[in-house]
Amino acid sequence: MTETRTPLLDARDVTVRFGGLTAVDAVSARFLPGELVGIIGPNGAGKTTFFNAISGVTKPTSGALSVQGRELAGQGPHRFAANGLARTFQTPRVFGDMPVRDNIAFGLKFAGRRPRKYILWGEEASVPWVLRTPESILGLIGLSAQADLPAAAITPSQQRLLEIGMALATRPRLLLLDEVAAGLTENEVEEMARLIRRLRDELDLTVVWIEHAVTTLLRHVERVIVLHQGRKIADGTPADVVRNAEVIEAYLGDEMTEEEAAA
Repeated sequence: MTETRTPLLDARDVTVRFGGLTAVDAVSARFLPGELVGIIGPNGAGKTTFFNAISGVTKPTSGALSVQGRELAGQGPHRFAANGLARTFQTPRVFGDMPVRDNIAFGLKFAGRRPRKYILWGEEASVPWVLRTPESILGLIGLSAQADLPAAAITPSQQRLLEIGMALATRPRLLLLDEVAAGLTENEVEEMARLIRRLRDELDLTVVWIEHAVTTLLRHVERVIVLHQGRKIADGTPADVVRNAEVIEAYLGDEMTEEEAAA
């Protein structure tokens, strides 16, 4: 990994405490342009709390956090979005009464506002063609046929795709995905993983993906961060991480067979 590149997101000793509970304990992580990174760990490891901290949803108790070189620790989610960060949530957040197309249009019109060159009806020169209209984004995520349906009427897996589309409508450089495969069938999980990799490749995104579907994630990401009891216990390639004794003891021993870990 080329560490000399400037990270899009640089978290340094991020700590989040809730009363006497330390949910995230001095976690540092750097995410470079174009990376596809997975974050795994047992339930209660602090994965979603870390996501909340690095996206502005939760204010860190301590630590530093910069996005594209701008220090943003303690600022709100809109400031992170304005600096090119978008995220999804464990439970899809879509507007159920609105047609699928209008959910995407909402993202383009409001959440996607940037300096003038990024506004939907302004100069779009630097925005990829595929992210310029609701129809093109729906085509990218495979929901063109559902465009006129209320978002509440599509399947849970399609709602997850729609939330990804709404995040893409903000024209991010960094996309945080929180368990987008939760509740999906095995085939749907694999399709979701292929879509995530394609989005990274075609849109030149940095993607950070939390997932419980560990074996699928390990097949598709290039780097894995492992959290356990709020601490980072590993950060490396999937091949290195699955052979890490502390990771196996803390997590993978319960999630993977020896054959999978040795693959």
